[in-house]
Amino acid sequence: MTTFLVFFIITAGCLILALRKKKAFFLAIPFLSLFAYFIFQIALVPIPFLDTVKFIFSLT
Repeated sequence: MTTFLVFFIITAGCLILALRKKKAFFLAIPFLSLFAYFIFQIALVPIPFLDTVKFIFSLT
């Protein structure tokens, strides 16, 4: 639940900044933060990184 709130706050803040400053870069920050969180969660798995990524994408 706290992870959801953090991402919600990041997204809301970036949306407000993007509308006030009229810069589209701020809209990319929520996607970059989700990508960083995804990489961090993969790194927590106790098997090698590339094996984990191969396993995740072989599930489809």
